[in-house]
This record gives sequence, structure tokens and C-alpha cells, in this order.
Amino acid sequence: MERSLKNLNLETLNLLQLHCPPTEVYYMPDTFGILDDLVQAGKVQYYGVSVEKVEETLKAIEYPGVQSVQIIFNIFRQRPADLFFAEAMRRKVGILARLPLSSGMLSGKMTRQTGFSADDHRAFNRQGAAFDRGETFSGFDYNSGLNIVEELRPLVRPGESMAQFALRWILMFPAVTCAIPGAKRPAQAEENIAAASLAGLSAETMDQIRAIYAEKVRPQVHHYW
Repeated sequence: MERSLKNLNLETLNLLQLHCPPTEVYYMPDTFGILDDLVQAGKVQYYGVSVEKVEETLKAIEYPGVQSVQIIFNIFRQRPADLFFAEAMRRKVGILARLPLSSGMLSGKMTRQTGFSADDHRAFNRQGAAFDRGETFSGFDYNSGLNIVEELRPLVRPGESMAQFALRWILMFPAVTCAIPGAKRPAQAEENIAAASLAGLSAETMDQIRAIYAEKVRPQVHHYW
């Protein structure tokens, strides 16, 4: 691969992010060399990656220029906290937790009667028909997810929403720079933002969430991503 920038006509970007390239890309040093060249040329200030698998994160942060990693992390996808978080902190790499509400499941608003439009990935990609199934409900079975939400609901403090609870859980991990939930309405965005100002979850609550995951979620998803 020729590393030449002479034909590029880019405005300077603050952050460039490779979004979920194939795993083999992380084993191609020239790819990251080109990104380093863009930084050196003043075309990009920083660059990072968005990944599907923990394996990809650990390989990506071997490249010193990688400043951030975007990864699925939520109550249904806890594996990143096992090893990757410690390595990211050691290397001072930022972490963006994507799908923090697990495709809306952790909003607590879905039921078995909830419908999705034909072009909504939550309708057609639960088994990975179009792209990585981990992108849809974190790869967790929909009905099982509904059951887990009901187990979590009693842990939500009065005056707080299930979505805020799920976001505040993510922010309990010092390695996480920020969570990036979606919102369709201003009120949802405001609700999400307010989660950052809530009191931290108790050690007992964190232990309860960990136990639910270990027993009922981990066997389905942990080893895949």
C-alpha cells in the first residue's frame, strides 16, 4: 500500500475514526501508518477506531497513534471491562461506550408487543442477517433481554428512569470517557444527559447487576465479542 498524501484534499478534522473495519485491518500496520501521516501533515488532529470485538481493541491500541476506541458496552455487554479497560487506562486511550442502551432495550420501554418498521435493524438483524448481530440488542436474545430488564427494574432508584440507571452504570467505570446514547426527542436527550449528574450506584447494586449478568447474560454473549 503506497503511503502518499499528495492527492488528498481534506479540511483539517479534529477526530477521524475507522468505523468497524474487518478484523484483519488491525493487523495491517500500513493502515495506521497512513493515519499517522495524516496527523503529521496536519489533516487530522487525532484518530481512533470503532470496533466489534475486544480482540480488535487490544490490537488497535498497540498502535501509539490510536487515541480513542468506540466499543459496545452496556449491562448486556460487559466483557470490555475485563481486560481492555485496564489496558486503555494504562495507555491513556479514551473509551466511547456505544449502544449504551442496547438498541433501546435498556430504556425499559419495550415489551413483547413492541413493533419495529421493516427497515429497522431491530426487526431484521437479530440473527445477523445484514451485519454483525452484536449491533442489535447487543447480540442478546430479545425476549431474554425483556426478562432481564424486569429483574433490573427494582434496582432503579425512585425518581430515576431505567435509561438513566443503565447510563449511570456505565459511568461507574473510570476507564469510560463518555457514553453515546441516541435520542429521538429533546426530552430524551435531556434525560440521558441528566444521568451524568446522578449519584453513583451503590456497591450492592453493582454486585447485583454483575450477578445477573454472570448467570443469565454472560453464557449467551460474553465469548462472542
